[in-house]
Formats: sequence, C-alpha cells, structure tokens
Amino acid sequence: MKVKVLQIIAVAGFGLAVLAYGQSAPPAASAPAAPAHAGASPQKQPPLQLSTMGHPPAPKPISFPPPDPKNFTATSPTVKTVNTFLHQLWGYDPNRTWQVEGIQKTDAPGVVRVTIFVGEKGTSSQAGQTVFFVTPDGQHAVAGGQVISFGADPFASVRAKLEAGATGPYRGASSKNLMLVEFSDLQCPHCKEGQATMDHLAKDFPNARIVYANFPLAQIHPEAEKAAEYGVCVAQLKGNDAFFKYMEAVFDTQANLTPTGADQALKDAATKAGADAAAMKKCVAAPSTKAAVAASVQLGESIEVNQTPMLFINGRPVPLNAVPYDTLKQLVSFAAAQSGKQTLASATSSAAQGKSATQKP
Repeated sequence: MKVKVLQIIAVAGFGLAVLAYGQSAPPAASAPAAPAHAGASPQKQPPLQLSTMGHPPAPKPISFPPPDPKNFTATSPTVKTVNTFLHQLWGYDPNRTWQVEGIQKTDAPGVVRVTIFVGEKGTSSQAGQTVFFVTPDGQHAVAGGQVISFGADPFASVRAKLEAGATGPYRGASSKNLMLVEFSDLQCPHCKEGQATMDHLAKDFPNARIVYANFPLAQIHPEAEKAAEYGVCVAQLKGNDAFFKYMEAVFDTQANLTPTGADQALKDAATKAGADAAAMKKCVAAPSTKAAVAASVQLGESIEVNQTPMLFINGRPVPLNAVPYDTLKQLVSFAAAQSGKQTLASATSSAAQGKSATQKP
C-alpha cells in the first residue's frame, strides 16, 4: 500500500522525480546529484480489467480510522485548507478518497506536520498513510524530497508565469482558460515520442491552447539550440501552423541533427514548412532570435523544468511520457472544469473525496 501511495503522490505533484521519464539536463558542476533517468519511455500500463463473469464487483468501501483530536495541535493550516489543497491535487480521480488525520506542531518553529490517509475505491479496503510538512510561511509543502506550492490553488503562480511568458507558437484555442504548455527539445528523442500524445490532446481538447516552449538541452544536444532558433524564425515568418509543420519535419529527420548534417536538415525542414530561405537566413542570424530562445529557457528554469518533454496543464507539471493517456485526459478535463471558478469555499464543498472535518474532530 505504501508503494501505491507514493505513486498517487507522484502523479499528484509530489515527488515528480519518481515519474521522471524523458531527457534530463545534466546538473551544474556544483551540484553532485545524478541526472534523472533518461532511458526509453516507459510502457503504458493497461487499465485494470474487471472480470467478465457475472456483474463487475462493486467498489469496496474505504475504512478510515476516526481522527484523534490529540493530533490537531496546530491552528494553521486548517483542515478546510488541507482538503482544498488535496482536492486540487487529487480531485481529477473520482476513485481517490482521503481523510485528514492530523495537523501537528513540530519541534521546528512554524513547521507543521500534516498526516492523511489515502485510499482508492475498488482496489483495497485498507487506507495508506502519508505525511507532508507545511513551511512556516504557509505557502509550501515538503514531501518525498520535493518542495511544491501549498494552498487553495497550488498551481496558480506557475500558471500566471506561463500565461504571461509562454508566448511561443500554439495550436487550438486563442483563449488561455485551458492552457497546455509543452517544454520541448527538438533533438530530444523522448520529445519526438511525446508528439503522438500531444496530437491526441489537441484532438480531444479543441478548447485548449497548446503552446510549444523551447527548452533545448544544449549540453547533451548540441544542435538543439540551433533547431530552436530555426523554429522561432519559421513561426515569426510563416505563423503557428508552419511552425508545427517544421517541428514535425525536424522530428522526422532527427537522426540528421549531427554536426555535419544539422544545417541542411533544418533548412530543409524550414523549406518544407513554407519559409523563404533568404528570409530564414537573415532571421536566424538576428540577435533577437537567440534572445527569444534564451527567454524560453529562462522561463522554464524559473518554474523548475529540468527535463524534456515537460507538460504544464494550467500550471500543473506533468512529465509527458510518464503517465497513461487516460490519466492525462483526466488531468486536463479536471483543469478545464476548475479553470476560472475555483474558490476555497467551492473547492472544499465539492471535494466529496475529502472527508469534512473540523480542526478538532
């Protein structure tokens, strides 16, 4: 059960390294940490198959132990705030249920320990326990070696940054109500693999604004920055549709992005997208083009992108190749439903999975 809970937390936004499948930037020289796994993309797990004999079994009820009032020694955050936070993380899954079991002071001044029980309907009648800590400012949570934003809308600050700064080529809706931003590297093989998923999302969510953001990992992909610069120019000269044609052409000939073959491969991809060769040459040489790529990288670094492809769903980070497509659809659908109308009160009242409890049960 502990393993299950760790998986739940990872998908929710805690412990993203657990789901880090993609191409990762190497750490800076001063950082001893090893890079995240950059192997082949994981095999998607098939959905749980119910027995075809007779009627499918009814979901088993989850039995949580009653909260002990002695475990509520801190006045902040409140149970209401914790439930709202968890609803933002886990509300996309109708089978997930939880209960706040404790909000306690710790020996560290201002640091609060939050204990919850988590279960999955229909899989087990037993609840798993997990713990996270809320920092003294009340704005951050720490769990599994990860620090994430805490509060009624934990993805709001990242979403605001992306709405303002993710100005790259996009497809789909002009509205930013449902905004999917993919940080990608045109020389990254995992990014190439992830495009089938992005195409499915574009088809299934025509109301989404799907933005491409350059994040070339130049240390391991020496031609990626140049490919990004060509992409900036294609978009500038011929528009969004042309960029995505260019992107597809680059991925189709990705093996040619070598020191001797990259220039011709990129020129061919730009021409295939309809860009004029002379205009492209002038644009690629312009300092503003390199600055545009650098700004996109800086934006990604400011929201802690460290691997590609990384998708943000209204500010929520999800390693693109790390979750089954059905789960990805649930996350996008949930974000669409929440967009523009979630408040502390409405989130708490609608979080049927989160047991309503007072600070002193």
